[in-house]
Amino acid sequence: MFCVRTCSGLMGLRAAPRVRSLHSFPGITIDEEVAKLLALKAQIGGDNVKHQFVLKTAKGTRDYNPKQMAIRERVFSTIIGCFKRHGAETIDTPVFELKETLTGKYGEDSKLIYDLKDQGGELLSLRYDLTVPFARYLAMNKITNIKRYHIAKVYRRDNPAMTRGRYREFYQCVNDRRILDGMFAVCGVPDDKFRTICSTVDKLDKMPWEDVRKEMVTEKGLSEEAADQIGEYVSLQGGMELAERLLQDQKMCRSKQACAGLSDIKLLFSYLQLFQVTDKVVFDLSLARGLDYYTGIIYEGVLTQAGVAPGSTEAQNGTPAEESVSVGSVAGGGRYDGLVGMFDPKGRKVPCVGVSIGIERIFSILEQKAEASAEKVRTTEVQVMVASAQKNLLEERLRLLTELWNAGIKAEVMYKKNPKLLSQLQHCEESGIPLVAILGEQELKDGVVKLRVVASREEVDVSRAALVDEIRRRTSQA
Repeated sequence: MFCVRTCSGLMGLRAAPRVRSLHSFPGITIDEEVAKLLALKAQIGGDNVKHQFVLKTAKGTRDYNPKQMAIRERVFSTIIGCFKRHGAETIDTPVFELKETLTGKYGEDSKLIYDLKDQGGELLSLRYDLTVPFARYLAMNKITNIKRYHIAKVYRRDNPAMTRGRYREFYQCVNDRRILDGMFAVCGVPDDKFRTICSTVDKLDKMPWEDVRKEMVTEKGLSEEAADQIGEYVSLQGGMELAERLLQDQKMCRSKQACAGLSDIKLLFSYLQLFQVTDKVVFDLSLARGLDYYTGIIYEGVLTQAGVAPGSTEAQNGTPAEESVSVGSVAGGGRYDGLVGMFDPKGRKVPCVGVSIGIERIFSILEQKAEASAEKVRTTEVQVMVASAQKNLLEERLRLLTELWNAGIKAEVMYKKNPKLLSQLQHCEESGIPLVAILGEQELKDGVVKLRVVASREEVDVSRAALVDEIRRRTSQA
């Protein structure tokens, strides 16, 4: 008999006192048993066995190289600049929330929430979006008035797919949850099926109407007559004229909810006219947005590949939505007046409206454009490279580098003791660094720096005292 002992990750064998009892079993020898144990040891990993594993990112995630991050930061900068231009301030919230905070807020999408293992008695989940944590933040801090933006990662157990193509148009689709609910009511949808049918309608940007209708009828139990009536409405797009026409519709006018939503759509388009953006906005009855917390207007920013231009005569007259070939939503949001009240002990409502921008989709589109155009993307913001023309000038390069850094100039050196001047200049061309400050023995004696423009190869001697101002002048012009 043998016993296996594990100590500090190592496995050893030791003979037990009754080892001689093996002789009493015919056909069994000690050598055979040792061989079996050694084979088991090799199978589960011994001292010299290397564990094999695949180097990859987790499913649904990716790494970003410097070029990709440069494009990404450019997108963030544009978006943040827009937020700040309109007076927004920023906040942050934890990446995970109590599970009960997120439960019941997303309808059928709740199955996409990542749950975490129990930690310290709390059931936690990774945040699914930034809206519900924001509502929790407002209720906790008793805030009723804030214009905030929040840029952070969210996590969904989804299997997204990017649609590639040439993107030519960007426009905003608009609808109102009250119009949808009123439409469902007049079409004969039972009250208890409103949310689940809304989730199905929300799939119209990914599925043809025939498949959506089939899901409504076969999976959700809706009558064929009700589904067909819904189909007549969700095929319509337009503007203020469509809202006015629907207010006169014999079915829709029977719903107070629908009439209230349509009146607000008309008001919205009157404001859009003031902002001069009616050509970029479409009233689209197929827009549903499946999240349960929306209470009023909802909208999405959509990229289209071809089809009817928003604001055109065809669109205003209610052209079927299928004629405009959508290649993806890049933003979405709406009004959610009841969400904060779910977290408030007294149930006080705080009117809220917001938009979420699909940064990953926008980034992917810009990345494709950069690849297609062979655009050279700078991955650093270095304004000037400090170079030397002779050997043994490392200390002088570092001294000048420090002067530039202290003056707020973005500068770098090549991290070699005696780099060749040609290598330094090539680095600037490859990295897109616009200027080179070249030091040599003669320049040090004269108290000047030779400033080279990389693109034109123009060189000019600049006094050490005037170098910072000259760099600023030249880089601001670029």
